[in-house]
Formats: sequence, structure tokens, C-alpha cells
Amino acid sequence: MPKASAKTSERRATVIKALAHPSRMLIAEKLMAGEMCVCDLKELVGADMSTVSKHLTLMREAGVLNCEKRGLNIYYSLACDCLGDFLRCVDKLACGGKKTTCC
Repeated sequence: MPKASAKTSERRATVIKALAHPSRMLIAEKLMAGEMCVCDLKELVGADMSTVSKHLTLMREAGVLNCEKRGLNIYYSLACDCLGDFLRCVDKLACGGKKTTCC
């Protein structure tokens, strides 16, 4: 892997920060199964629309999510389908580097 520049490291940190909240992680995990309407994500998170919108905006601005307006609804999807691989790696780290999943 080539040496990362400061700009690359900053972009990586932005993406990781966009996932580094339990509600945003829950949203990302749910979107691994496919796109969802913002109204369904509101129910999933169990917060008011303003809070959910702030989470979604942060994730979209970091490049984690895509969004598409259809009629009165906005649908969100993951911008990259490799998030599951990343989270499996995170699970290994969260378990102290064990080969089996602890979660």
C-alpha cells in the first residue's frame, strides 16, 4: 500500500468519524441490506426527524451515503458496498484480535 498523504489520512478520518456514533452505525448496518426511506430510518434510530437528518447529513457529506429524492420521500443507500468487510475487521479488533467473532 502506498504511503498515505496527510490529505488522505484526513479524508479517512472523516469517513470513520461519520460512522463513529451508535445511531449512525445502526443506520449504516441497516443500509447494508438495501436502501431505506428517511421515515423508516427515523423509526430505526428512535429519534426525532431533526436528529436523524443531522446524522444522515453528516454521513452523506463524508461520502458514506447516497440519497435520492422520490416524490416527498428521500431514500438513502450506502455509497460503497464494502462496509460489511470493514465492520467484520472492526469486530475482530473489538474482540482483541481473535479469529472468531465475539459480537
